Amino acid sequence: MILEGNLSARVVDVESISPTLKRFSFAPEGQDEFPTAAPGAHILITLRGPDRVWKNSYSLITMPDQRDQYSIIVRRVKESRGGSHFLHDVIKGGETVEISAPASLFPIASLARRHILIGGGIGLTPFLSYMPVLRSRDADFELHQFCSEEEVSVFEGLLGNYGAGFRVHGPQSPTGLGDILSGQPLGTHVYTCGPEGLMDAVTRTARQLGFPETAIHQESFGATRGGEPFVVRLAQSQKTIHVGETQSLLEALEGAGVEAPCLCRGGACGVCLLPVIDGEPEHRDHVLSEAEKAEGRLIATCVSRAKSGSLVLDF
Repeated sequence: MILEGNLSARVVDVESISPTLKRFSFAPEGQDEFPTAAPGAHILITLRGPDRVWKNSYSLITMPDQRDQYSIIVRRVKESRGGSHFLHDVIKGGETVEISAPASLFPIASLARRHILIGGGIGLTPFLSYMPVLRSRDADFELHQFCSEEEVSVFEGLLGNYGAGFRVHGPQSPTGLGDILSGQPLGTHVYTCGPEGLMDAVTRTARQLGFPETAIHQESFGATRGGEPFVVRLAQSQKTIHVGETQSLLEALEGAGVEAPCLCRGGACGVCLLPVIDGEPEHRDHVLSEAEKAEGRLIATCVSRAKSGSLVLDF
C-alpha cells in the first residue's frame, strides 16, 4: 500500500534501551517486503499528531538484506521540536505510520582499504548497519563511539551485540581524534556522524593528517539551530509565511500546508533546495559549494535561514 508516495508500515515492537533511547521496529503493511536498504541508509517517517504533522529522518539499523522489518533508534531530545517526543510518548506498538523508501546518502566506500567509524551519541546509528556488512566482507575496520559518561555502559551493551571492533569513549577517555586517525595506512577512509562539533573536529583532524577529501565522509542527523525570525514569500503561490525562532524554514513551509520537497532534513542531500529571488540566505548546509553560497541563489530549506528580514523564493 502506498500513502501519498510513502510506504505503509506497522509498529511491531518498541524497546526501551535507556531512559532517553528507544528502538522502534516496523513491518510492511499491505506489501510482502520492504525495499532493500543499503548500509547507512535512512527513512523519512511521517508522524501525524492531532494538531500537526512531523517528518523526521532516522538511520536504519537493520541489515540491508532484512526486508521483513526495519528498525531505528530514537533519542528523546529535551529541545525536540516534537517528533522524538511523539515517538517516545505516543507510539506504543500496533500503530500504522508512513515511511519513505530508504535513501542512501552515507554509503560505505567500496575501494577503501580500511574504515574508521567515529560516532557521537545517537550518531552511532548508521554504523550499526555498517558493522555486519563490513564484517561479512572481511573488511578492516574499527569503530569509536563518543558519548557522555552516563551512557558509556549503554552503548557498550548495545555494541556488544555486534561483535568486536569497537571502543566507547567517555569524556575522561585519554584517546583523542589525533590518536585514532594518525598513522593510518594509505587508503583509509574515515566516516563520522554525530553532533556538529564532533564532525567538524573529525574533518579538521583528518585534513591536518593528510587524509584526502574523498576519504572523509560525514552525515548530519538533522539537528537544526534556531535563529532570528524572518518572513518568507513564495512567488508562485503568493503565500507569505512567518518562520519562528525555533522553526526551520522547511517546518514553517510544511506548517502552512506547503508540499515542499525534502529527503534527509539534515542539509546533506540537496533535495530541498529552492531558488532565491530576493533576500540573503544564511547557509548551513553541506551541499552547496562556497561559490554557490556566495551567489545566494539557492537555499536548503531544511537547515538554512535568512540573514535578511525576509526571503522571496521561486516556489
